Amino acid sequence: MQVPLPNEDLQVAFGEALGRVLQGRGRVYLEGELGTGKTTLARGVLRAHGYHGAVKSPTYTLIEPYELNDQRLYHLDLYRLGDPEELEFIGGRDVLDDEALCLVEWPSRGEGWLPTEDLRIHLSVADSGRVASINAETKRGEQWLSALEKAWESSVGTK
Repeated sequence: MQVPLPNEDLQVAFGEALGRVLQGRGRVYLEGELGTGKTTLARGVLRAHGYHGAVKSPTYTLIEPYELNDQRLYHLDLYRLGDPEELEFIGGRDVLDDEALCLVEWPSRGEGWLPTEDLRIHLSVADSGRVASINAETKRGEQWLSALEKAWESSVGTK
């Protein structure tokens, strides 16, 4: 699935549509160069789960936990990771094995250590906006992607 996101408002709205279909346990890997909007997308997901505070990329803390409406969610940013093994020392295995939803920015920095993702979202610059390319990697991911396609189609139709 490819989704054009010409402005930040639509990027957050897409994150909210994504967040509404992401229920229970799972992993979503967010890829893209610096400034492509990985954290903006995460903000939309968090809003869909009831969080309305500021959302900053956990670049220095690496992991930001959220407890929202009976849903545990972790936002990870692996940009500063020097070696994938460092995830073991910061409790990454516990986080990723938890019954939670995990949004992981810069998953390539944890390659070889991270488990398989359910969804992989690659954000790229296109004109003045962004394009999100979404791929399902598991059965759960396929279900989420199917639900997302329907949710986004009905959401865009109302704008």
